[in-house]
Amino acid sequence: MKTSKQLFDRRSRRTRGKVKKNNAGRPRLAVFRSGKHIYAQIIDDVSGATVASASSIDKEVRGKLKTGADIAAASAVGKAVAERAKKAGVETVVFDRGGYMYHGRVKALAEAAREGGLSF
Repeated sequence: MKTSKQLFDRRSRRTRGKVKKNNAGRPRLAVFRSGKHIYAQIIDDVSGATVASASSIDKEVRGKLKTGADIAAASAVGKAVAERAKKAGVETVVFDRGGYMYHGRVKALAEAAREGGLSF
């Protein structure tokens, strides 16, 4: 019997593999969700470098939030990462949800990034 961590890793690898295969040279917006915070990075897989990042522990974002583990925090992080990506010259990305369902905080982050100007 597989543990939940092993199953999560399997889902993550499967999702990330599909994203990397079909990205057509675009950077990917990767999401990590912990129990207390949410993090987002825009990663250029060609060079292996992080172009932009934001999280609920950043000073700009943290001041506006009650907690880093709710939908409001996720949408604030999505807007922040979209703003930073636009400054870095990134307009289009491919969304990498990792092993998480596209629901709740992950969905809120994606929608806020779209509102912030990223297209995916």
